[in-house]
Amino acid sequence: MTKNNKDSVSIPNLKAKYRAVLPQIKEQFELKNDFEVPQIEKIVVNTGIGSIATDAAMETIREDLKRITGQSPVFTIAKKAISGLKVREGQKVGIKVTLRGKRMWEFLERMIVSSLPRVKDFQGISLSSFDTSGSCSVGFKEHIVFPEINSDEVVSTFGLQVCIVIKKGDKEKGIALLKALGFPSKMED
Repeated sequence: MTKNNKDSVSIPNLKAKYRAVLPQIKEQFELKNDFEVPQIEKIVVNTGIGSIATDAAMETIREDLKRITGQSPVFTIAKKAISGLKVREGQKVGIKVTLRGKRMWEFLERMIVSSLPRVKDFQGISLSSFDTSGSCSVGFKEHIVFPEINSDEVVSTFGLQVCIVIKKGDKEKGIALLKALGFPSKMED
């Protein structure tokens, strides 16, 4: 974390790095001003709880997600019934957190620096993780790769998905932005 002398609020290193690579990306894509450069708008962290029946287990997952993100999660509710999946309308089917601003940058930095390296056999983010707007989705099979979770206290593990939403971009610009920010990748140039 770096300190901003103006108001004594800490700024995540990754946000400072974004500001530093802004001219590089602007030049690479021949953009006319800073507002055309792709930006990370938000990060959505979610997990499904479809097969979990007890409220205690759902609350445990909710608390772990709160510990990982630093923000209180909300339940996602089924909008319609799907008999093949045994889902009823109004049933809790997932838990999600939407991160913006300072918490978003802090979470992203922790994910890059400490969580992704702890994933077994992780070789980088592939090109198939990006959509046409440049947003990137990364799945974790176990939530215990996050340093906020003590693996000795975990009763059961669950998977989660982290979606990094990028605005003002396309697939090529999204890849360039995340590479410039230091994402571990197996993306070819």
